[in-house]
Amino acid sequence: MEEVDLLIKDASEVLTLRGPGHPRCKEEMRNLGVIEKGSIAIKDGLIVDVGRNLEYKAEETIDASGKTVMPGFVDPHTHLVFAGTREFELKWKLDGLSYLEIKDRGGGINYTVEKTRKASFNELYQQSKQRLDNMLIHGTTTCEAKTGYGLNPEAEDKILRVQKMLNETHPVDIVSTFLGAHAIPNDYSIDEYMSLLLDVMIPEASKNAKFCDVFCEKGFFNLEQSRKILETGKRYGLTPKIHADELSSMGGALLAAEVGAISADHLLMVSNEGIEAMASKGVIGVMLPGTPFSMMLDKYAPARKLIDAGVPLALATDLNPNCYCENMQFMIQLACLCMHMTPEESICAATYNAACAIKMEDKIGSLERGKKADIIILDPPSYKFIPYHFGVNLVSMVIKNGVIIHRNPIH
Repeated sequence: MEEVDLLIKDASEVLTLRGPGHPRCKEEMRNLGVIEKGSIAIKDGLIVDVGRNLEYKAEETIDASGKTVMPGFVDPHTHLVFAGTREFELKWKLDGLSYLEIKDRGGGINYTVEKTRKASFNELYQQSKQRLDNMLIHGTTTCEAKTGYGLNPEAEDKILRVQKMLNETHPVDIVSTFLGAHAIPNDYSIDEYMSLLLDVMIPEASKNAKFCDVFCEKGFFNLEQSRKILETGKRYGLTPKIHADELSSMGGALLAAEVGAISADHLLMVSNEGIEAMASKGVIGVMLPGTPFSMMLDKYAPARKLIDAGVPLALATDLNPNCYCENMQFMIQLACLCMHMTPEESICAATYNAACAIKMEDKIGSLERGKKADIIILDPPSYKFIPYHFGVNLVSMVIKNGVIIHRNPIH
């Protein structure tokens, strides 16, 4: 009998999400590849078998009877590394102030930039590590992390170095995105900062980042500036991403299709033309329902319209000081209850399609032979409990690279 390191057996449901090799869209998002009474065999950090009634001699066996087993969550849009918090903004939100009005009062991105610039490397590392710990215990095993709270060469580099050290020392894998174009810092004019971005910061960031992002929005970076930033990033090997059509219909989704972005994120105000362009070019729409929830908006991204048009959707937390949440389970709940996505679509968006949004689908996002054994075990017997039983952590165990790294003592 073949020997393995770990055998998970007799799960009520194993969600394989065995992939088609491309981002799932339309009906594909509803196929979770469920195996009832399923088992998974793991050796040397990789999945070697998935099925029913597996016969292996295992160094350790987990009886998953009555539980749900699925891929670890992939969070493809976070602003993980920052210093300080902005809890004082809640009063302004309750008073009805808009995002731009909060910015004009001294809150918003530039407030966090000031705190982050002043923070030491170790302070940033420790604060970000705590957030990663929270992500892990709620089931996230891989995340994307953006810069964007430095907004000068030194501070942006500090953020990238913190991300690099976290990736080396923390179980959660991190993929870095350069978001120097997050806002225009108070100590530069727009022309000065654009020159700095294009000539200095993007070339330097390309040594450590995989993607280049821009906040294409009124009061931040316009369409032409965003195009220049993303095209410059491409010349240095950085794949484009874009904060698109979040608070106003700027044409960000159209730009994403034009420049070949891997994803367009937010999309609350996306136009029909933008949706069509994304679908035709295979641009992934990253849904961030935590953001309108935390901003108390009455509008969410039109997920149903996007799915029906053939846009593959991913889900992410948008973890940042304005949307302070590390929990992908909550994003699935918001996607179902506020955006009318089905549980199947939401889970696909939080795993396989999320992996596609950071170019990691060949390694993670589904439970298949040869892929990394990044697995979570949920206490309930069905995936349908994720949007149904909200407000608690349903994860009872997290397995990363084939090693059990977290057990919830409650379960």
